[in-house]
Amino acid sequence: MKILVTGGAGFIGSAVVRCLLSDEQHSVISLDKLTYAGNLESIPASLQSDRYSFECVDICDAQALGRVFDEQQPDIVMHLAAESHVDRSIDGPGEFIQTNVVGTYTLLEASRKYWLQLEGEKKEGFRFHHISTDEVYGDLPHPDEQGGNLPLFTEETSYAPSSPYSASKASSDHLVRAWLRTYGLPTVVTNCSNNYGPYHFPEKLIPHVILNALAGKLLPVYGDGSQIRDWLYVEDHARALVEVATNGRIGETYNIGGHNEKRNIEVVHTICDLLEELVPEKPNNIGFYRSLITFVKDRPGHDVRYAIDASKIDKELGWKPQETFESGMRKTVQWYLDNSWWWKRVLSGDYRLDRIGDKG
Repeated sequence: MKILVTGGAGFIGSAVVRCLLSDEQHSVISLDKLTYAGNLESIPASLQSDRYSFECVDICDAQALGRVFDEQQPDIVMHLAAESHVDRSIDGPGEFIQTNVVGTYTLLEASRKYWLQLEGEKKEGFRFHHISTDEVYGDLPHPDEQGGNLPLFTEETSYAPSSPYSASKASSDHLVRAWLRTYGLPTVVTNCSNNYGPYHFPEKLIPHVILNALAGKLLPVYGDGSQIRDWLYVEDHARALVEVATNGRIGETYNIGGHNEKRNIEVVHTICDLLEELVPEKPNNIGFYRSLITFVKDRPGHDVRYAIDASKIDKELGWKPQETFESGMRKTVQWYLDNSWWWKRVLSGDYRLDRIGDKG
């Protein structure tokens, strides 16, 4: 099966590409604009073969997308290309609207035109899988404020996005469902909780804390660190996405979560404690990694709690996360310790110098 993965050089997208390439029945077209967070080095050379190809294309470029569809003739589109960092969306929302809303519209139209000219089993089997976030649902009550059984996000939860990022993703979700209802384009949507794991761009919480701690730098935590997120190991997420893309029911939404609700401060403490064990020799005469924690002014409109009910994907498709928070976090910290070449090139910007379309 030939699968087009947009955002295939990003954090989650590259995990999906690696997952697909590990199965010889799939070939992959990875499509990415290669913005600051796109990194071709997230696909190891050992996985690359004649089943893998790369297209440096902006999803807002309708002509380029049309060429890719005409030349590559994919069976499935897995749409992960997006601007995803909340802080960046607060500072510059326009880019998020352009990529996440206009880009999704442009990709939907390119996919529809391609799908309409397909015939037989090729047309019957075509799927457009839109990968989104639980942040479209807004936030949930905090256990400190509400006792008893706390609610979870389900596939029927009403949308109430809080940030420019989540609002742009909510908009793209609605577009995908409209293209199904109006044009009959066979679509499926997934909404996931917070991802973590290997090849994560260092601006996000977990890699930022790991690398700052290793360098003896302060570990900034928003507010008092009480915000709660459901953490999902990225390779578990990739497996779920491939399962939905190949076996999910058209028109359905599937929530994907890790069953790991943790306060942000708990996440930071876990990383510090793992580093105490794995890297006891600290820089700058630091006594304990936890001593680097510093609380900073909270993010505007910061959501209180996210938590996913992932029972539907378990019941219908048999997917469950393989990693606990403890096992996944240990794997993540160890990966950053073992792959300093990757994140050092990211921090220095060297990873951008040799890639396609970059003149240095």
